[in-house]
Amino acid sequence: MRKILLITIALIVIASVSRAQSTGAQTGATTGAKSVYFELGGPGIASFNYDFRFGKRQDGFGARVGFGGFYIEGDGALYLPLAINYLAGKDGRNYFELGAGVTPVVIDDEVDGDGIFSSTFGHLSFGYRLQPATSGFTFRATITPVFGDFGFFPLYAGVSFGYKF
Repeated sequence: MRKILLITIALIVIASVSRAQSTGAQTGATTGAKSVYFELGGPGIASFNYDFRFGKRQDGFGARVGFGGFYIEGDGALYLPLAINYLAGKDGRNYFELGAGVTPVVIDDEVDGDGIFSSTFGHLSFGYRLQPATSGFTFRATITPVFGDFGFFPLYAGVSFGYKF
């Protein structure tokens, strides 16, 4: 039940942000970069993400929200990466990305009968982003240090492929 509730909340947040930004585009306002991408590694392990800029620029401050996880032989985990990020670049195509966030995790362990366990961990992001000036293919490669009750892993990484619109 908790998994369904968390997935529903994540989808509502994504839809609300997307609708608010598309409404601005319909009124003639220039909007910032928005993209969707699949990330392998990073704070969502294997996740689908929505990334957007707060302003009307293609760089600067923005945020990401995503969902991902895995299910193997009765054990599953749902990851919901949330982060604030900053893009810096001069040519309108290549960017340095710097970010920080938190990832709530819901683990359902049916094999041991432990039920549902929830936790969170923090993450940073240092990387490269390729995104076109208008729309098209995007690529990200990041070093994503993660930290939490389990300790600190400074050399964790992720790679992403997606589409900017």
